[in-house]
Amino acid sequence: MRTLLVEDHEDLAFAVRGALSDNGFAVDVTYTLDEASAAFGCASYDILLLDLALPDGDGLGWLKQLRRNGHSTPAMIMSGHNDLSKRIEIFNGGADDFLPKPLSTDELIARMRAVLRRSNHMTDPVISVGNLSFDPVGRQAWVAGAPMKIARRELCILEFLLGRVGRIVPRASLEDSLYTFDDEVSTNALEVGVYRLRSHLSQSGATLRIRTARGIGYVLESSEAAS
Repeated sequence: MRTLLVEDHEDLAFAVRGALSDNGFAVDVTYTLDEASAAFGCASYDILLLDLALPDGDGLGWLKQLRRNGHSTPAMIMSGHNDLSKRIEIFNGGADDFLPKPLSTDELIARMRAVLRRSNHMTDPVISVGNLSFDPVGRQAWVAGAPMKIARRELCILEFLLGRVGRIVPRASLEDSLYTFDDEVSTNALEVGVYRLRSHLSQSGATLRIRTARGIGYVLESSEAAS
């Protein structure tokens, strides 16, 4: 899941980015609202993590402007301000959740996943399609109850495709969700990842397959439907 973190305290930003990366999130870090606007203008994000007091302005005012411009990206506010009136202002300003500082990264990640489930109209935290199940919290996939041994990058590809079963996922959208601005990505990195994931699905007996929509992207679909 592609995440934009807007936080001017470098140590906190580093800690949060590390924790999120370990849990399958691709994180871009910006330290000012100008940087955040630039990032938001050239990448699509699944969720936004936003501090309020930033060097060049008020994070909540920036979020309100995003909402006025029609952006619906789920947003979580992180702030040391925790009085009731401020929390009400934050939610009325367009935030989907609020977490006071100092924060627990475990709680942050749990709240992020809850926000993402709501935005995608999901209730069960475990995604099940055919005989495959995926737990985004534990970062584990199973086929017919047997755990799959799969690398982090392929697991991220699987997670993204599972949220869009039966639909063509453009290559650019998949790449956008997997890689940050700081990642050094080879031209065939995505193809390699998809190839390896296909092998895992086939070897494990999954009733899902990844079909290539030539010139467009990929589709995750049931092997029974594909045949």
